[in-house]
Order: sequence, then C-alpha cells, then structure tokens
Amino acid sequence: MQIQDLPFPDPGVPDARSGPRFLWWLFRNQLSGQLKALAWGLLHFVSVASLPFCVGVGVQAAVDRSGGRLALAGGLMALVCAGNAVGETFLHRAAVTNWITAAARVQQLLGRRAATLGSALTRRVAAGEVVAVSTGDVEKIGWFVEALSRFTAAAVTIVLVCAGLLIYQPALGVAVAVGLPVLAIAVLPLLPRATRRADVQREKAGRATELASDTVAGLRVLRGIGGEDLFLDRYRRASQEVRHAAVRSARMWSLIAAIQVLLPGLLLITVVWYGVHLAREGRITVGELVTVYSSVMLLTYPIRHFEEIAMAYSFSRPSARRAAHVLSLERATDTGGTRAAGTPAGDLYDPATGLLAPAGRLTAVVCGDPDAAGRLAERLGGHASEPSPPVLLGGVPLDELPLDSAREAVLVQDKDPVLLSGTLRELLDVPASGAVDPPDALQAAQCGDVLAALVQGSLGTEDPMDARITERGRSLSGGQRQRLALARSLVTDPEVLVLDEPTSAVDSHTEARIAEGVRGLRAGRTTVVFTSSPLLLDRADRVVFLDGDTVAAVGGHRDLVRTEPRYRAVVTRETEPGAAPAEAGTVRADGVLRADGADGAVRADGVLRRLEEIEELEEIEETA
Repeated sequence: MQIQDLPFPDPGVPDARSGPRFLWWLFRNQLSGQLKALAWGLLHFVSVASLPFCVGVGVQAAVDRSGGRLALAGGLMALVCAGNAVGETFLHRAAVTNWITAAARVQQLLGRRAATLGSALTRRVAAGEVVAVSTGDVEKIGWFVEALSRFTAAAVTIVLVCAGLLIYQPALGVAVAVGLPVLAIAVLPLLPRATRRADVQREKAGRATELASDTVAGLRVLRGIGGEDLFLDRYRRASQEVRHAAVRSARMWSLIAAIQVLLPGLLLITVVWYGVHLAREGRITVGELVTVYSSVMLLTYPIRHFEEIAMAYSFSRPSARRAAHVLSLERATDTGGTRAAGTPAGDLYDPATGLLAPAGRLTAVVCGDPDAAGRLAERLGGHASEPSPPVLLGGVPLDELPLDSAREAVLVQDKDPVLLSGTLRELLDVPASGAVDPPDALQAAQCGDVLAALVQGSLGTEDPMDARITERGRSLSGGQRQRLALARSLVTDPEVLVLDEPTSAVDSHTEARIAEGVRGLRAGRTTVVFTSSPLLLDRADRVVFLDGDTVAAVGGHRDLVRTEPRYRAVVTRETEPGAAPAEAGTVRADGVLRADGADGAVRADGVLRRLEEIEELEEIEETA
C-alpha cells in the first residue's frame, strides 16, 4: 500500500482484545511495508558499519606505504557511501509510508466505529478521550509501527558487527560484544516509571482537551451568565497540571537519553584504552585499532534506535489500548446484518415501549423525561446504547439489516445537531432520494432569515448557497442552527425521519410555520417528532404519550389535553400536585379542570388559553 492509494478499500477487522494485540495486528497487516523498510534499513546500517573497516584499511595502507591498498580503500569507501545514501533515502521513504498508512488505517477504523455507534459513542467513551484517540494516539501508534522496522535493522546490524569484530579482532571483539548488550538493556529498569509518567501526562491532557471542548461549545451560554472567567480558571489549572506532568515525564526521558550517551562513551574509552595496550604489545596493528575504535563509535548510532523503540512502545502502548477500547465497542443490538440489503417500508414499531408510528403519517411523541426521549429516538434509529428488543420497520428488525440499509431507512436528528464548516451548498450536499430540493427544504424549515444572515456574514457573496458556515455554526444562533439542521434532514428524505425537539430554540410563530412546512413536505412519508410543544402536537396526525418507558395514551393533542392529566401536566407545565380530588371531567369553582379522577390538576383557563393561541396562529397563517 502506497500513500497515493489511501484510503484503504477495506481496513480490515482489528484485533481489539488489548493494546499489544492491536499493535501486532497492525504489524501483520503491513508486513510487506515492514519488510521493505527492513531491507533498506539493513543496506543503510550495514553501509554505516562498514565505514570503519574501509578507514582501517586506508590507515594501514598509509602506514605500510601501499598505494594499491590505499586505492582499494578509497573505492570501498565510495561504494559504502553510495550504499549509505541510497539506503537512508529509501529507508526514510518506506518508514514514513508505514507511519502514514498505519495512522490512516487506524483513523479509518475509528471513523467506521464512530459511524456504527453514532451518538452512543460519546455516552460510552468520554468526548476528550475520543478526541485524544483520533488525533494524538493515532500519531503515536503510527510512530511505533514506523520505528519497528528501523529498530529491527539496527539490531541485526549490531549483531553482525559484533560477530565480525569477534572474527576480525577477537581480543577487542569480546569487549565490544559484552558491552553492547549492556548498553541496550541499561535503560530498561527506567522504562516503567517513564511510561507511568507519560500515561499521567496523556490522561491530564485528555481531561484538559475535554474541558476546552465543553467550554468552547458552551461559550455563548457562559457569556450570557458571566461564567467565562470561572471556566477560564478551570482550564488554566488543568493546563498547568498538564505542564507539570509533561515536565516530570521529560525529566525521566532526559535521564534515559543521558544514560544512552554516557554508557557508549564509557565503552569507547574502555575499547581505546585496551586497544592501545594491545597495540603497544604488538598484538594488533594500528589499522585494526582504528577499525575497532571507529566501529564502536559508529555503533552508537544504531544503538540510539533501542532508546527510540522503547520510547515509541511506551507511548504507543496506552494509545493502542485506548484505540482498541473504542474499536471493541459494539452496537447494543448489532447482529451483523443478516438480511439482504434493501430499504424496508411500513410501520415503525418499538416493542420495548409499545410505540407505533404508522407509515406515511406524522407521529408526535411526548415523554415526561427528556433523557428517555433521547434514548428512545436513538433506539428508533438503531443506535441503542443498551440491549433491548429490536425496533421493527415494516416487520423487519432494524438490527438484522446491513448498517447502510438501516441508516438509509431511518434518519435520526438529535436535539443538538452538528453543522460542519463550509458553504451552505456543501452542508446540504448529503445522500438523498432526490425528491426534495434544497430550496424547498430551506423554505419548510423557515430559513429565510438564516440565509440573509449568512450572506451578510460572507463578504462578496450574493448567492446564499455559497455563503460560509463557521465551525459548528457558532456564528449563528441556536434557533438558526436548528433550522439549518432540519433543512439538511429534510433534503435527505429518508423513509422514516425521527426529530428530537427540532424547534426548541425558535419562537412560537416560526414554530407554527415549521410545523406546517414539515407536515406538507413529509406528506406520505413516516415522520416521528419528539416534542412537548402544543404547536407541533396540534398538527400531528397521531400523538403518543409515554409515561416512563411505556406508552400510556394515544390520540389527538386536544383530546389528550382534555382526557389525560399526566399528558396535560407535561405539555402545559401548570400542575398543582396538592389539589383536592374532584369528579372526573368537571371544572371546579376555582377554575381547575379534573379528568379521569387523576391526582394532578391543571388550570382550565391555562389549557384553553394555549388552545386559543394555536387557533390564533392558524388564522394568521391562513390570512398570510
């Protein structure tokens, strides 16, 4: 695999049982790239290690005044230098390719896992950890994969040089062969402590990243309540903790680096001292002494790769563990998609709650618990965060469909949709049936003022479709972001559209027009809206009220207001828990409406006032 061939057609199925197993899986899947880097690495390191022999031959030729051997030494040195240049060039190319392709493979795997889990991912893994895995951890994993082949080449070269020195000059070769393994393992006792400090640093950095992300996301609210200074102090303290942890980690790694410099120096002094002693006794020649000295001096270069691989593994092991943890997460109801691909049609039914959304109709769902509404919306889209009976679409379990088919059949827009940066045209360029044009979707979502604001904020732009949207749409208000996200969902035109509080941040008049727009544009298509807004509920074909996790009542909005006190309490928010019981369906002297003998009470004038507001808005729409 070359860089120009990315992304991978199929990144494979990772072994996510542990961090080391995941690293080993990556290595096996890039075996050809590793062997290529190993071959070029051997050429590079062997060429470097051969230079002392050439120098020794040349020195001895000069001592013996032999022109022929001096010319031979020069030719060998030129050949070795050429091999060094070629080997290092292509080693770097192969190593970087391994790094980038490994990182790209991990990113593809993480992207697919995030797409599979959907919004359930951030409930099972902290948002800061997801960001850390997809950015810094991916880079560290790629570093280890890249360094592994260079380390292997360096280790093989050291073994070959030690064997050669034992044959070339046994007396000095023994000293080198004994000293080099000591250099290689001298730092091993320090690695666990260095790794722990590095783990602490990454953990604190992940928390600081999560805090920064939350602060930026809620900056508009923080400014409104004057809390930006408080969160700034929290982030400043978190940043200082990261800095202190980084300094402690750097001290340990600097100690390891110092040892890697000190011990080779001591070995070099020992070899020179012993070599001079042997040369004075006439047991070795000057050329042999120069050869051994140069070999030991140049071997400090491949020995450095022992330190690098130790650092790379220490940093990548926890990164691989976190990545493996994310990749091991599964959909709570995932069976692998055993049915043939295709988009089913029909009624949407949730056996866990008894919720039924008839095909081709607009169904509104009212839940007393907003969190329960969010979980149910995600389950309807096949994103269940915990095991539960599968949702049925046309009698077909969603979890038996291939993931692509399930996503094509049901689209869920959560209550906090994300707008990606780019132009409005790019935002609305989504997989769609083609039945809904972007202008119609924008009109149904009442985005007229949003388009004007985008044009005003984009200098030199006249066409709203070419206007720029900032990251996450932060230059827009909450209501404007909601309407653009709704327009994007309407353009997609799925078989089933699930909307979770799509108008919670807009005013009543705009909400009423959006309700009519969505109803008209989605005519004949199945739409489920989670809301407690009377304006949306009054325009639904069918209203379902959930008390806890079970369907408690089904009917029209106005009928449920009059007959179901629990529903009325959620929709009107005008409860009097301590009111005395009265006859069902009667209005007491104080204006409190009783229905079905329930314990709760709702003021009749409040309910009627809301119904009058709905009728007034309808009259305004008809007049307009």
